[in-house]
Amino acid sequence: MTHQLRAEGITLGYDHTPIIDGLDLEVIPGAITVIVGANASGKSTLLKGLARLLKPEAGQVTLGGRNIAALSGKKVATVVGLLPQQPIAPDGITVADLVGRGRYPHQGWFRQWSSTDDEIVAAAMAATNTQQLAARRLEDLSGGQRQRVWIAMALAQDPEILLLDEPTTFLDVTHQIEVLDLLLERNRERGTTVVMVLHDLNLAARYADHLVVMRAGSIVANGAPAETLTADIVRHAFDLEAAIVPDPVCGAPMIIPIGRFHGRVSTAETPEVWQSKPVRI
Repeated sequence: MTHQLRAEGITLGYDHTPIIDGLDLEVIPGAITVIVGANASGKSTLLKGLARLLKPEAGQVTLGGRNIAALSGKKVATVVGLLPQQPIAPDGITVADLVGRGRYPHQGWFRQWSSTDDEIVAAAMAATNTQQLAARRLEDLSGGQRQRVWIAMALAQDPEILLLDEPTTFLDVTHQIEVLDLLLERNRERGTTVVMVLHDLNLAARYADHLVVMRAGSIVANGAPAETLTADIVRHAFDLEAAIVPDPVCGAPMIIPIGRFHGRVSTAETPEVWQSKPVRI
């Protein structure tokens, strides 16, 4: 069953101070959606609202046409998986135990732990290259190792919709690509809907089917990477002068920042029309 995740006129904030006001967003089922924007643009706040971690002061988030706030936590957890920006784990927990917790939403009175759960956990750890860390305590790992373990737990949950807030945090460039390739593979092979916040615009453009560009709590562009990462939109959303050129690897837009000491280019000097759609890798 495919569940549609949608924000309908939501207002989100903290201590009655709105960060997002009256925002609408329809998450495309079976696609990879990447949310980008400058710091404090509302990216993480939006993801928290979609994940039911932050209750809207107005409007609603719906899952399968029903207000997500009215659904049980367990019901939501069997459909929606979340990797927050700063996840918290109990002191002393081992990697194997933490990844295994991804299977908890699937347990119940008539559904106890089985060999299938063992296989799913093992596959998640193999996919994230964390098998050798199984017996170690989470707090003894490096930041990059911990991040891969948290991703393994999210994969073990086997959700239909996976929400990730900066999943490449703490990872070196090799592991960043490995994680994003893994999410792309998960999406293509299983049809998992992926929504993630990324800071790297070039990686966002390369891996996204759909980009959401935010500024000051609002969506300023929403669509395919070639349509949303233009020089004008980058200037507006990030206060950044940039040249936009084709990524030599896949043809997606590639952003080349222009600093104060490297001259300026006019809009006329950057590509205005993309002749072909990005080729997915």
